[in-house]
Amino acid sequence: MANICRICDKRPSSANNVSNANNKTKRWQYPNVHVVRFRLKGQTSVTRGAVCTKCVKAGKIEKVIRGS
Repeated sequence: MANICRICDKRPSSANNVSNANNKTKRWQYPNVHVVRFRLKGQTSVTRGAVCTKCVKAGKIEKVIRGS
């Protein structure tokens, strides 16, 4: 799974690990992305995809729970 948000297009970025000796090595920072069933505001179709938690908290999507 490519850690990319379907709503805001947030994706992994590169950063540095910094040791106590100030040595720097490259690493990846991944966004907090979860696969959920959701509906965009004002739409009726339900889709399933990876959405970051900032979009869920901001109310950009409406989570859909199975069976309801």
